[in-house]
Amino acid sequence: MLPRPLTVTFDAQDPARLARFWAGMLSREIVDGAGGPVLPGEDGQLGLRFVPSRAGRVGLNWLHLHLTSDDIGQQQRVATALELGAGHLDVGQRPEEGHIVLADPEGNEFCVIEPGNAFLADCGLLGELACDGTREVGHFWSEALGWPLVWDQNQETAIQSPLGGTKVAWGGPPVAPKTGRNRQRFDLVPAGGDQRTEVDRLVSLGATRLEVADDGAVVLADPDGNEFCVRQD
Repeated sequence: MLPRPLTVTFDAQDPARLARFWAGMLSREIVDGAGGPVLPGEDGQLGLRFVPSRAGRVGLNWLHLHLTSDDIGQQQRVATALELGAGHLDVGQRPEEGHIVLADPEGNEFCVIEPGNAFLADCGLLGELACDGTREVGHFWSEALGWPLVWDQNQETAIQSPLGGTKVAWGGPPVAPKTGRNRQRFDLVPAGGDQRTEVDRLVSLGATRLEVADDGAVVLADPDGNEFCVRQD
């Protein structure tokens, strides 16, 4: 099975502004996409999509981005983020931890990781998508995307495309209780464009059908109950 690309959709009060922020952080071009602006991924890097939503935040997000840095890059990335409208964020991190926690212009948490982090070596600028989730859901997404497990210890899992690039990791228990619809979701486009076959395959792996969205995307839930979409090509 060929590895499947992965896009993460963010609900946003101002999708255009949020897309401009992340385009500046990741040095990517913005393109028009289904429902909102998209920063396409390449060479294993995740794509990001931003869609309009009036839903407010409730607590911390269930996922956040980790940006890598070199010896001088950490300070530069933080300075760039602040210039683009980010702010510092306290989520209980300890002073001895080397990463810097920030929030984008709509309050979405992200981290600039310290230089020399071995786990994210050679992952590219968008090094990791860190998710709240169980070992079971890590194994589900490994099969769903055709991305092998690169970490599976102490209930923590991580996967990465065979092409390299961004790792997607789940921290294991305790998993925060789900309160309503997630403001970030995984988006898949089926290989060959056969949406029905792809949905059936994902259900056979443990997903649950939820609904068909107005734009024709099929909304499912992974084994942890997190919504994701299978879009038509």
